[in-house]
Amino acid sequence: MNDVKASQEPDGLTGTLAFRLGTVGTLVTARFAAAVEDLGVKPKHVGLLSVIGSGAPASQQDVARTMGVVPSLVVTLADQLEELGAIDRVRDPDDRRRHRLGLTQEGRALLAECTARARALDEELTAGLNTTERDALARAMGVLARGAGLP
Repeated sequence: MNDVKASQEPDGLTGTLAFRLGTVGTLVTARFAAAVEDLGVKPKHVGLLSVIGSGAPASQQDVARTMGVVPSLVVTLADQLEELGAIDRVRDPDDRRRHRLGLTQEGRALLAECTARARALDEELTAGLNTTERDALARAMGVLARGAGLP
């Protein structure tokens, strides 16, 4: 019984940044997934759209490395996004074995809509914070993301 009480105290497990970020991340991912579900995409699809939309020429292998996922997942996600008309694949002129992924006009519109829905979710999530706290949170999350090697 002592162990249960200790894990619920601020210096216990639930007071750790790792636990709190993980728990909040799970909840936010579920809410974001619900927010974009009617668009026919899931958060990983949106992540792929975002990487492709960043402007760098993106082979499927490069995207997999950037996203930190196995290449076969990128292929599956790209197949689904291609079916939606959101991306296209073009043979890499420097290496005919590779495909480069690009956003179509529909893909840019889809990414813009997903971004708008993410911003609306941001507003809901940070409604209890003042401007200074929101700015500090945004800066801290940026530092953590860069430290984790995220784009």
